[in-house]
Amino acid sequence: MSHSPSIQSLFKPFAFGKNTLNNRIVMPPMTRQFSPGGVPGSNVVDYYRRRAENSVGLIITEGTIVNHPDSSNLENVPHFYGEAALNGWANVVEAVHEAGGRIIPQIWHMGTKDHVSDYTESEIAAIVEAFAQAASEAKRLGFDGIELHGAHGYLIDQFFWKKTNPRTDKYGGDIVARTRFAVEVIEACRQAVGEDFPIVLRFSQFKLKDYTAKLAETPEELEQFLAPLSEAGVDIFHCSTRRFWEPEFEGSNLNLAGWTKKLTGKPTITVGSVGLDEDYFAAGKDNLHNDGLIARLEREEFDLVSVGRQLLSDPAWASKIRDGRTDELIPFTPEAANTLY
Repeated sequence: MSHSPSIQSLFKPFAFGKNTLNNRIVMPPMTRQFSPGGVPGSNVVDYYRRRAENSVGLIITEGTIVNHPDSSNLENVPHFYGEAALNGWANVVEAVHEAGGRIIPQIWHMGTKDHVSDYTESEIAAIVEAFAQAASEAKRLGFDGIELHGAHGYLIDQFFWKKTNPRTDKYGGDIVARTRFAVEVIEACRQAVGEDFPIVLRFSQFKLKDYTAKLAETPEELEQFLAPLSEAGVDIFHCSTRRFWEPEFEGSNLNLAGWTKKLTGKPTITVGSVGLDEDYFAAGKDNLHNDGLIARLEREEFDLVSVGRQLLSDPAWASKIRDGRTDELIPFTPEAANTLY
């Protein structure tokens, strides 16, 4: 079946470090509590393999926990340390690569229950080292890059956000000063992996407990916030929003990924309810056509597109979209979140 020109833009290759992604479709990190004792097993291997076999350009794993006592409060979330867990991830990498895919782990510290003032500087240094160690292991295992989880109110984001970072030392203060911890993490990871290993940073304005929160109220503030992160070594920004079609600031239709690319010059990944509307292919601003996702991609407002819940319910979503088999798409239901397929 021939591609329409618009759909084809989703399937253009994209340079990613030393490698090339086959297309612009990204599977974003989605927490799956299916790794008993923090160790991903063969069911996790099969889960990621299925998406790679069905033309997902880049897979970002579920959040994986760094080696620090406070890093997790959830059972069965996979670790990114310890021989058993790392061997499990090595099997995932091998399976995805055999299927022609590319994969990076999301490296995660869930953070504190309250705010980050309780951490001493020596403890901060230990956490930075834990991130760097995870980055080093990712490269050793053959992953294609890493993503740092700096969004949604977890640890890196807790340092970003004024409400959870009242520190008065070098890790607190204005919006630039509050990037200090993340900058140290990024720099340490860069040191661990070298120059040509992609580092992706996921960030968000919203928090899980406050969907209207904004780190940056204006494009000027966003530019101040992003500049030190970009300079520290971020290659790609993964800009988490709830709805990709919503403008980030008044006076412009650009979303968060659009603004981030404009301000940093770095590639960006957009995310937020892609494909969830049942009228996805009908008229409306939140669809693929009619000045929706594809038009924005063609205008190069952003470079890559995360498709989350649709890929939970339908591992073949990307190949069905590519081949025009939209009548075969399996719609997302909450049940998909409770199974690992």
